[in-house]
Amino acid sequence: MVVDLGPVSTLTDNLAFPEDPRWHKGHFYFADMLDRRVARIDHDGLVTTLATFEDSPSGIGFLPGGDMLVVSMYHEQLIRVDAQGNKSLYADLGTAAGAGVNDMVVDKAGRAYVVQFGGDMDEPPVPSPLVVVQPDGSVGTDGDGLLIGNGIRITDDGKTLVVAESAGKRLSLFDIGAGGKLSNHRTVDLPDGHYADGICLDAQGGIWVAALWNGLIRITHSGELTHRIKLEGDRHAYACMYGGPDHATLYICSAGPHDNEKARITRAGRIETIVTGFTGAGLD
Repeated sequence: MVVDLGPVSTLTDNLAFPEDPRWHKGHFYFADMLDRRVARIDHDGLVTTLATFEDSPSGIGFLPGGDMLVVSMYHEQLIRVDAQGNKSLYADLGTAAGAGVNDMVVDKAGRAYVVQFGGDMDEPPVPSPLVVVQPDGSVGTDGDGLLIGNGIRITDDGKTLVVAESAGKRLSLFDIGAGGKLSNHRTVDLPDGHYADGICLDAQGGIWVAALWNGLIRITHSGELTHRIKLEGDRHAYACMYGGPDHATLYICSAGPHDNEKARITRAGRIETIVTGFTGAGLD
């Protein structure tokens, strides 16, 4: 039986298009793509802009020394942001990427795994591997081709990489070996009509999937659907992340249907929260 959870609460609103959330050292971070900024939210809901960009920012991760990495989507770059907000080019992904990059996860060694769109959004997607930036700064690819890679996380034991495939309507899982090498690709299909955007993990073995107009669902590695969260009206769920003092709060990046021009005007983006009874895993 699938358990329905809700309602959700609004932590903060008046955002353009929030995406790619991360919980790191007691704080919630997110990219407001259409405002071209990365921001942090304090416990009282106060939003602080940490850095602004010339391009739309996407995936966020943190290096072992504490500096933040941010994906520059269409410039196909990885930007380093220090504690003072100073930006510098960390890696040029253009030699490995095809047509735009999106979300990212950084492992404990400082290795970055970046997903690709795999082509122009108006054309059928081309299966595209992950772009991998090694701790020494070298750039390459790894893993089988994915159909519009999106949300991406690593399990707490560092042994499994989980990636959402938006066009594939499924999740892809890889074993992580020595030096971050990926192997043993397997997939978990989503329910009919569900398209994966952002994802996060819980400590009980579940994968939470932001599934746009279908809200959020929790699915196991074996493909069992266990929980779902519906959002009000025409709100879409674009990404999610566990956090809070005990990692028991699920943070949801939501907005209206994807329309860049309308989103900039209406500023209907929100960070919403809910306590689900689970605790988060795969946190930075």
